[in-house]
Amino acid sequence: MCFSSLRMSHVATWTPRRRSYSHLVSSLLDADEIGDAEPWMSPGAAAQRPPRLLLTLLGDYWWQRTEPLPSAVIVALLAEFGVSDSAARAALSRLTRNGLLVTSKAGRRTYSRLSSRAAAILDDGARRIFSFGAANPPWDGLWSLVAFSIPEDNRAARDALRKQLRWLGFAPLYDGLWLSPRDHAAEVIGYLKDLDITTATAFRATSVPAECDIPARAWDLDGLRGQYEHFISFARQLRDTTAAGQVPPMDALIARTRVMDEWRAFPGLDPDLPAELLPSAWPRAQARELFIGCYDLLGPLAARRVRQIITRYSPELAGRAAYHSSELKLSAAPDPG
Repeated sequence: MCFSSLRMSHVATWTPRRRSYSHLVSSLLDADEIGDAEPWMSPGAAAQRPPRLLLTLLGDYWWQRTEPLPSAVIVALLAEFGVSDSAARAALSRLTRNGLLVTSKAGRRTYSRLSSRAAAILDDGARRIFSFGAANPPWDGLWSLVAFSIPEDNRAARDALRKQLRWLGFAPLYDGLWLSPRDHAAEVIGYLKDLDITTATAFRATSVPAECDIPARAWDLDGLRGQYEHFISFARQLRDTTAAGQVPPMDALIARTRVMDEWRAFPGLDPDLPAELLPSAWPRAQARELFIGCYDLLGPLAARRVRQIITRYSPELAGRAAYHSSELKLSAAPDPG
């Protein structure tokens, strides 16, 4: 065994708490796309899930607004990404059924706005996405461990627990023993309690030196490095082309959404290990810098395109579309001319 227990919490156990939409993202760049001259002109995996794409667009350009948008505007926005009218309207219906959109009618027109629940999810997701990789506090030498044995007839709870553990940066060291170098034990105990799982425990422990390489055993760091390097190649090209003024508004909307979609996968893939446990020259900081550069540079151009689309249907609402920076500062998008 790799651990000598320091202290153990009482056995307890978790309903899934409110999950950020970014939690659900799992796509990364296809290596073949990196060689394309302008890979950002394709929406990539973002267009494959219209409900999630719609939440992304509203979170990026209709953030903190309560005015409803005509459904025709939403359909037109999704069409920019190759989403058909029928798929767009199905996304509207699904999000409404799930309580993430609120619909209303005025005459023959249908309008939609984010529900308060959706706004909270978007806010949580934004904080997680934009703070990820910004700091790497020193490690205290302790691991958080979760040990559980959940029977097959309680598969739903087991799957929910595993998803939440991965989102917190845990990984399985053995089948029923998951670990993280961050102090999440108390948080996990709350999740276990909400899920009504009584055959699990969470505690903190130190490792026995030199008995096993815990990071290499638990996480595929080589594979994660490769994914970061693919993202870096894509984002560097996009940043430089944008800085040179060579990305028009129509492409900027697609590109900004795609770079967001690719980056927000990393918090669910990267366990955010302390520097003491990472291989040398870890690429996360460079990838984050390029993501921030792309996202902020493309903001005014992308918001201009959103305004153009809204103007077709509701000119009086177009000027209210805005973009926020990676620091979550809301700005009206200046017209670049």
